[in-house]
Amino acid sequence: MKTAYYLRVSSKTQDTKSQEADMRAHAAKEAGSVWYKDKFTGKVLSRPGWEKLWTDVLAGKIDKIVVWRLDRLGRTVSGLSRLFEELQERKVGLVSLRDGLSLDSPAGRLMAHVLASVAAYETEVRHERQQAGIEEARLKNGGRCPWGGRKLGTRVKVTKEVENAIQGMRKDGRAIAEIARVVKISRPTVYAVLNKV
Repeated sequence: MKTAYYLRVSSKTQDTKSQEADMRAHAAKEAGSVWYKDKFTGKVLSRPGWEKLWTDVLAGKIDKIVVWRLDRLGRTVSGLSRLFEELQERKVGLVSLRDGLSLDSPAGRLMAHVLASVAAYETEVRHERQQAGIEEARLKNGGRCPWGGRKLGTRVKVTKEVENAIQGMRKDGRAIAEIARVVKISRPTVYAVLNKV
């Protein structure tokens, strides 16, 4: 039986170095350890590293899972609650180093559920702030996002030759995406040219 160390970051541009120091210090005290990593969102439990770890749990190879913080496991209350229950049923321990808890005691289990709720709350609040920022930017920009598309009322700038090529390819039944690739312009611009006719 081994202790599984699970590290996760949300995107490919991030790394797990900030989690590793505490995890390695803990692993030095354990008899056997195995490591799993993911660069994947915490909103779903279907992640390559996690699935390998869970396969080992189901095979009875793991007796304890160690994470840096509970939010590294996931960010949904329902997913984490089910996970906590399954771990208890299988008698697999869970330790969160930064949160200072384990599922071994009733107090630890209560705290784990509270922290799972807080992680889900933080995700929802962050999403609401992002949506509010997008709406504010749209209002300031006349209803359009300032980071994409052309301004309302501006002319599509393509040469007459390109226009003729677009119209010819469309008459030949070619797809919009293919036309856009051939003439090296965006699909919305292709549509704009076709709608002028």
